[in-house]
Amino acid sequence: MSRKLKCVALLLSILALSGADKKDKFRPGSASSYPNKETQGGLIVAALAIETKEQAKPIFDKVNPYEHGVLPILLVMQNDGADALNLGGLMVQYLDPDGRPTESTPAADVKYLHGARRPNMGPSPLPLPRRRPKSPLDIWEIEGMAFSVRMLPSRESTHGFFYFQVKHRSGSKLLLTGMREARTGKELFFMEINLDTPKK
Repeated sequence: MSRKLKCVALLLSILALSGADKKDKFRPGSASSYPNKETQGGLIVAALAIETKEQAKPIFDKVNPYEHGVLPILLVMQNDGADALNLGGLMVQYLDPDGRPTESTPAADVKYLHGARRPNMGPSPLPLPRRRPKSPLDIWEIEGMAFSVRMLPSRESTHGFFYFQVKHRSGSKLLLTGMREARTGKELFFMEINLDTPKK
């Protein structure tokens, strides 16, 4: 192998390891350990809205997405049943206190959510190209930690984030539909999970 190829291989290995380190640094508890959860048969689903800097730091490091208009919601699923679950059709919506739904924003689109910048009204009649500043939401963690599982085997757990462009309000819920038994194709009953922070 040439020296150039060795350098490329080493660089790719370092990048892969750095991505793995980021993904491994956040480990949620089991679904049953969260106060906001629902159970259906052998399935336990928990949800947690990430609002504060203290909540966001171990997940998104220096960025709190909620300060930039995006509410991340952690979803933790624990399948204690005997059958695998097909999550390919999973739909997750944020319900405000009046029951109005908001669809989640695809993780790949979150980094583009800052609106158009104001035009340059300087003295020059020619539009000069300017380097667009990087969005604070253009970070690996947004997509890297998004919920992406399509099949949940029996006795397994999974987790990930959904992102909503909402102002979080007390009395809001997370609505889950489209979960099916993998073996029979039977759709599970919908689940509504309270997102209020429990009072101590």
